[in-house]
Amino acid sequence: MAGERGVVFPEVGGRRSTSATGRAVVADALLPVDPVGSAAAARETNWRSGYLGHFRRLVEAGLPSYGDARSIAEAGLASVHDRMRWSPGGGDDLPLSAAVAGAAGAPHPTHTYEVLAGGAEPDTALTIPYQGRRLAGDDLRRRLDAWVAGGIVEPALREAVTAVLENPEWLRLEGRTVVVLGAAAEMGPLRSLLRWGATVAAVDLPRPDLWSRLLDDTRDLAGRLVLPVAVGDGDLAQRAGLDLLHDLPLATSWVGGLDGPLVLGNYVYADGATNVRVSTAVDALTDEVRRHRTDTALSFLATPTDVFAVPAEAVAAATENYAQRRTSKVLRVPLRTLSGGRLLRRNYVPGVDPGINDSVVLQQGPNYLLAKRIQRWRATTARASGATVSFKVAPPTRTRSVVRNRALAAAYSGAHRFGVEVFEPGTANTLMAALLVHDLMARPAAQDHPWQDEAQAAAHGGLWRCAYAPRSALGLAALLGGASAR
Repeated sequence: MAGERGVVFPEVGGRRSTSATGRAVVADALLPVDPVGSAAAARETNWRSGYLGHFRRLVEAGLPSYGDARSIAEAGLASVHDRMRWSPGGGDDLPLSAAVAGAAGAPHPTHTYEVLAGGAEPDTALTIPYQGRRLAGDDLRRRLDAWVAGGIVEPALREAVTAVLENPEWLRLEGRTVVVLGAAAEMGPLRSLLRWGATVAAVDLPRPDLWSRLLDDTRDLAGRLVLPVAVGDGDLAQRAGLDLLHDLPLATSWVGGLDGPLVLGNYVYADGATNVRVSTAVDALTDEVRRHRTDTALSFLATPTDVFAVPAEAVAAATENYAQRRTSKVLRVPLRTLSGGRLLRRNYVPGVDPGINDSVVLQQGPNYLLAKRIQRWRATTARASGATVSFKVAPPTRTRSVVRNRALAAAYSGAHRFGVEVFEPGTANTLMAALLVHDLMARPAAQDHPWQDEAQAAAHGGLWRCAYAPRSALGLAALLGGASAR
């Protein structure tokens, strides 16, 4: 990590340690409401393998009250912002705030705005691609019913998507500019929003190959595409893009200067420790923009492979599914015995309310969870301050990052045998875009507790309602998926 520039981890013992920083952030987040849990996190000697219990505790410790959950979120974000550093030249070590202070209201002399207006007519009705078809109207309603009946999504998702079906004029998001940070992300809403005729400000890395593909894909869509473009001559794809990680002041200035009202959508992803760095950069940008423009709405997609509190109805459904899986009863006991209780465990203790669903995939590691937790904390604190927030649990999806991981790809191939549906990217990102439209236009009331806001209209793919604790079935799913692939 020597010489890294931009948003970087702090130096601990002479090196930029991701484990020491992650451990400290979790301990700081727990401290206001769970000093014992905080001390346990701080004492963890093997963070890379022992992180999971502490991330689970972040959820459990917030359950007693709304105030507890908010305190954890505020303390966690404060720790991230206090600890992470800004190193514009690679050798300096400045506070993170130095990268963004005042930038949202400052001019940006090196970059300008390029507005591309699509020539197509906007879609006037919601359709969602599914298994080679585009589902609309009653066909889409039947698919929503099937997902609910199969425990693939929470029932509130059906109501939200139905509301969009019945109010197609919502799709254009008239009067708003949706900033898609991570414009090329497979799970992002960029293409759907442009197809519906919305105005989208697209931010992604300044890579000509990326922008050539993105511009080709969106050229004939109906909406307005706003791009950050370096001042000068040359091909548009050569000049488009902003690096959130390394050019954070410029990116904050550019986003802060957009016409509004704004919707800031966080769809960034990177591998390993870089994921924490870029999530921190986006959070710093978000915080600064909202200081200047308090009407800014926020949008996040949560990973289903995390720890969530889930409603009693999901616990009851999983308990019933456990009782009804007759075909596996013969194997369940010997498998659990041979594995020391690790395989095919119940998803929940019957009757708990709320339940704790732990769908973490250990191979994804603590940096992945911390990056996603930063987003969850920001959603909680922003909602508590009165902001409009769309935070949705997205379904397990066959994205490129998943397919690259052989173990996870095999597990997803066998997941259907355990009541889990893995979505194709086109289905997942269009469904999530429709939920974003609903949240911005219908503005549903906040729930009584942040965990309920997180669970609202979740598209968990069945992980919350399946019979077995997901990680206790993951290995078998991978074996079955790998065998079927061969």
